[in-house]
Amino acid sequence: MANNVLNRYLFEDLSVRGELVQLDEAYQRIISSKEYPAAVQKLLGELLVSTTLLTATLKFEGSITIQLQGDGPVSLAVINGDHKQRIRGVARWEGDIADDASLHDMMGKGHMVITIEPKAGERYQGVVGLEGDNLAEVLEGYFANSEQLKTRLWIRTGEFEGKPHAAGMLIQVMPDGTGSPDDFEHLEQLTDTVKEEELFSLEANELLYRLYNQDKVRLYEPQPVSFQCGCSRERSGAAIVTLDRAEVNDMLSESGSISLHCDYCGTNYSFDESDVAELFEQATPSNKTLH
Repeated sequence: MANNVLNRYLFEDLSVRGELVQLDEAYQRIISSKEYPAAVQKLLGELLVSTTLLTATLKFEGSITIQLQGDGPVSLAVINGDHKQRIRGVARWEGDIADDASLHDMMGKGHMVITIEPKAGERYQGVVGLEGDNLAEVLEGYFANSEQLKTRLWIRTGEFEGKPHAAGMLIQVMPDGTGSPDDFEHLEQLTDTVKEEELFSLEANELLYRLYNQDKVRLYEPQPVSFQCGCSRERSGAAIVTLDRAEVNDMLSESGSISLHCDYCGTNYSFDESDVAELFEQATPSNKTLH
């Protein structure tokens, strides 16, 4: 069984490229950080698959963030991933959300923000409305309008062998302009036959053979996908010493300690009076507030 892996592939005679991502533990880590409603878990899974597929199209070192914002019960849902396929994500919501709530039920009137941040070069941000019945259709519209590249996505989330799984596929015409509309339609029809259980359980070579056994497919080396939050006690401490010392002392006098919570992984970092005193003592003079 393929777990937490991204595969890129190429149709040698059809000027179309493809991607397949299959996730279990990485997805489970994200949705376990909070008591997310079932529909929000599904939305995060779809965002996770989408971000991983889009990150795989990067030709440089950097990251992609896909963020949904709206005026519905879910005000924010965001996934961030980089060229090494290290991912993290979080959502914020209020009130009860039905298990079968749609994208528009959750987000209300909203938009999607795609932020691309290369390590070297300029940051790019695109904003599109939530036009489409689901996230795959929203992203297909983004590619059609922003990239002028014919693109289709298939995104699935669900239970397999008793655990949450998320998986998806993407096919896209090559940007060199040599792809034929008939070729792309042929591959769309074949990919439309993919079953959820196949996406969750089959190795890439077996799945691609089932779908495209009449076409020449070149499958590249797989890339692992992993959950990585990036938070740490050190970073939390560094955040505390950027505050005014008097403000920090007031917080300590009220509760006896300062706690910082990471929304991405659910970790809590607690600092008592002696911890805080040590932080300020170790801080560089430029970080200290003098009294």
